[in-house]
Amino acid sequence: MLQPTPPLPTTEDIAWPADHGLRSAALSWLDELARERRMADNTVEAYGRDLRQFLQHLCLKRGTPGIADLTGLKPRDLRAFMAARRADGIGGRSLMRALAGLRSFGKHLEREGHGTMAALGAVRSPKVERRLPRPIPIPAARAMTDADLRAGEPREAWVLARDAAVLALLYGAGLRISEALGLRRKDAPVRGVEAVTVTGKGDKERMVPILPVVAEAVEAYLRACPHPLPEEGPLFVGAKGGPLSPRIIQYAVASLRGSLGLPDSATPHALRHSFATHLLGRKGELRAIQELLGHASLSTTQLYTKVDAARLMEAFDTAHPRAGRAVSRRVPDSAGRSPAR
Repeated sequence: MLQPTPPLPTTEDIAWPADHGLRSAALSWLDELARERRMADNTVEAYGRDLRQFLQHLCLKRGTPGIADLTGLKPRDLRAFMAARRADGIGGRSLMRALAGLRSFGKHLEREGHGTMAALGAVRSPKVERRLPRPIPIPAARAMTDADLRAGEPREAWVLARDAAVLALLYGAGLRISEALGLRRKDAPVRGVEAVTVTGKGDKERMVPILPVVAEAVEAYLRACPHPLPEEGPLFVGAKGGPLSPRIIQYAVASLRGSLGLPDSATPHALRHSFATHLLGRKGELRAIQELLGHASLSTTQLYTKVDAARLMEAFDTAHPRAGRAVSRRVPDSAGRSPAR
């Protein structure tokens, strides 16, 4: 008698090097992150990828893991995983995210009554130096949002107007690219609209004031757009009328970098950095800038004070006739004494 043919492995079976119970717990956790905690899609995807890599590491060491293998982990098991990832060239920031994801999954297992991943509490997060934002100079930021400067490009006029409107929102309102592309037609920031509500990370809403020049850029796009824009549909659309992909804006900015002679650091997100840095340089209040950017923590916004201080010191060192020598000669010695002049 023929034996029944075993079912072929599914994509989930292949993607998750774990037994059925652990795989089900992992998928339940990711669903919780997306639906209940409303994390960004990219974050959920990254957490899932980190967990799969960790399970793959365990699989190579001791075979297909189950929930009991995770709750029975020792700190050395986690340190071995982190060391292996470092050996693969993974940076501290990615390792910190991986550890945060594993801790989140450990808490999920505990809430579901599967035990505690106690080893996670004994492993320190890797130290990560916070990188300073890299803003774009004011003239370049203005040029990037000026559609007229790109009139000679081999693209349709309405596309140039659309890209200019999106970039105007990034620089003129400090929006993330996902926030700008998430706007609906009925919420279009046109003249007469003093502020617009945007949905940021974690589905948090905030009000952002709209400058007249930004409203004009959006109106120019609306006049030129050849596609119907339903009130509940997206404000910005692609070439065929569907939702606009962030990759299209990133490509447009990459093209601009070449024509304007800008460095690779001039990205769409750099316009948001420029918004904050230029406001701070014009005596903008830090708490107000935090609200405009939608930062949950003031410490994140405070990074821009370091950028501004670095810019001022660079200007001083360049402009002052004796700055280079004067600064170096005033460095205190090991005892804290300033050298005599």
